[in-house]
Amino acid sequence: MASDLQSRLEALSINPTVVSHGPCKNVAEWRAQLDSVLPQPGFEFKLVKTMVFKPKAPKSETTPLIVLIALEDSQTPSSTVCKAVNVKEARLASEDVVNSTLSIPTTDVSPFSITKENSSAVKVVLDKALLDYSGKLGVHPNDSAKTFFLAQKDIQQYLLGTETEIDEVDFTSELYQTSGPSTIGKSETKKAVPPPLQNEKIEGAALIGITVKKELDFPGWYQQVLTKGDMLDYYDVSGCYILKKPWSYTIWEQIQKWFDAKIKGIGVENCYFPMFVSSKVLEREKDHIEGFAPEVAWVTKAGSTDLDEPIAIRPTSETVMYPYYAKWIRSHRDLPLRLNQWNSVVRWEFKHPQPFLRTREFLWQEGHTAHLTFKDANEEVLQILDFYAGVYEELLAVPVIKGKKTDKERFAGGLFTTTCEGYIPTTGRGIQGATSHCLGQNFSKMFGITVEDPFSKEGEDKEKLFVWQNSWGLSTRVIGVMVMIHGDQKGLVLPPRVAGHQVVIVPCGITTKTSESNRDMLYDDIKKIAARLTEAGIRVKADLRDSYSPGYKFNDWELKGVPLRLEYGPQDAKKGQVLGARRDTGQKAAISLDKLTDSVQSLLDAIQTDLYKKAKESFDSNIETIKNWEEFVPALNQKKVIQMPFCLEESCEDDIKERSKRTDTSEAEDAKAPSMGAKSLCRPFNQPSGLVLGETKCLACGKDAKEYCLFGRSY
Repeated sequence: MASDLQSRLEALSINPTVVSHGPCKNVAEWRAQLDSVLPQPGFEFKLVKTMVFKPKAPKSETTPLIVLIALEDSQTPSSTVCKAVNVKEARLASEDVVNSTLSIPTTDVSPFSITKENSSAVKVVLDKALLDYSGKLGVHPNDSAKTFFLAQKDIQQYLLGTETEIDEVDFTSELYQTSGPSTIGKSETKKAVPPPLQNEKIEGAALIGITVKKELDFPGWYQQVLTKGDMLDYYDVSGCYILKKPWSYTIWEQIQKWFDAKIKGIGVENCYFPMFVSSKVLEREKDHIEGFAPEVAWVTKAGSTDLDEPIAIRPTSETVMYPYYAKWIRSHRDLPLRLNQWNSVVRWEFKHPQPFLRTREFLWQEGHTAHLTFKDANEEVLQILDFYAGVYEELLAVPVIKGKKTDKERFAGGLFTTTCEGYIPTTGRGIQGATSHCLGQNFSKMFGITVEDPFSKEGEDKEKLFVWQNSWGLSTRVIGVMVMIHGDQKGLVLPPRVAGHQVVIVPCGITTKTSESNRDMLYDDIKKIAARLTEAGIRVKADLRDSYSPGYKFNDWELKGVPLRLEYGPQDAKKGQVLGARRDTGQKAAISLDKLTDSVQSLLDAIQTDLYKKAKESFDSNIETIKNWEEFVPALNQKKVIQMPFCLEESCEDDIKERSKRTDTSEAEDAKAPSMGAKSLCRPFNQPSGLVLGETKCLACGKDAKEYCLFGRSY
């Protein structure tokens, strides 16, 4: 047994300190035995107690044993253990039961008593305090006369390999506080506590990081993926977040680099305007400010002194920039004027922020351009929309549908709005990805941005022409959309083109028998492999952390979504290869070092393509074209995006939203909450055939339909 365990631990690169002592029957005797044989003076550690319970059940039923693994000083009443696994009553398992299941005496039981072979016969309750403990832990190696000293991550890694079901329990939580006696061997005297919702939990969640299932607790999953995947940290101002490198902020940098090159290619130049705007200027465009009024944050004090006039923090920059466009544009020769800002804006209206999707401050780019004719402005609006679709589809592997917003949903004060609309399959909700607005001449009339008509005939009075304007913006919302679509139960799944680390290299096969020189040689090889990939333009990370086992590193990088993992050990060195593992599919294959860079690049390209293909198939399969109104709400409740003939009238759109409303107590109920009724997403540019003007009717009101329109619940 001991040699078998030693082999299993070596295979996981777990190298404990081993101490022999006399046999012991309980924790008190164990600590007494260790007092005289500690590895060194002042050696600090905690012991790990392992207890086995047998749930009470009819003789005809076979129920898994409960194995409690906890710190020696944790208060672990059996009632709490029972609650954790939704069992009413349990007794300490008898010697015979323990022996028949774990093949070991009760006094020798330890976490290492659980193996792949017996894992289906047990459930593990793992003490959160143990997972949080950073010092050395003492564990019996299936022998009460020996102690292994190791780290909590080693215990985690071992249990992960057994594939057993695990529930992490915080025994200090109020949820588990009890005032009554233990339930071991006694019948229930109190009203049964309602069982905790177990369905949302992932088996073994304490080990792999994400503790809830994406399809059952999507908000909880999303929050955990972002924080545990190092995408962001929460800030002490609600709705504001810290974007971290090399994860979320690097993704934003990749988007900036790509999009910046695209817009500069059509003559757009970058600039920067102040973030503050006076109330006088902000309120010049009534329709525009009414659209943003609830969102505007105001500065009213300087120190303890009230300002003479409140100053707004820009929610967008039309009214900030356009007074200066009127100053700078004097002739048709000054057109087109095309400026873009990379900045942050503040919008404060909502009560329920969601990271990346709806935040009070967010990073974005906003382009503002002026043109002589509508034709020029219209061409640019559509060109920018194509660029936005490229960000989603080419960089983030996210499919979108391009179209025009209805008048109800268009930008306040604009002529028309074009949009890229995405879809989140898990929730069945649409999401606005990016918008490109034609403002028409509304703002140029408000701010007096005019030029003389260059087409006037000689001798005629030159007419003043109001310029045609556009504005367009893309924000860090794109990151949230990407995470929601590609992420899975293990964590993030990052498309290679935007991942901060496209490849991670993990050394494997290093054991206690590996000499220091052989280990150094392996590490040198890995550094050379990383250098070759870097030279080829691939973003690579060599994980040479000594204090973590390969399995722990695998889980860590899977959680963070690195597209491709390369494993390299002594056997790989002999064969002249690395072992590649794809994050998206988990597929593994050997890669010859002779063809390393080409093979890795091909794999990254395949991952990018396959991520998009999978998401596109999901989106397409969830668009339902309906033929009568009675199909609308059932399709909506099946998480579909609905395509139907529509009259384009605002009153009908309001009616559709009201008629399709449903109560959803699991989500916030504010004006923009996704639990509200269906709204129009867009009028797709790619219209289905079959609509006959004057004959086809709107399915909602019966009036003549003008176009097919997409409807859905939306973020």
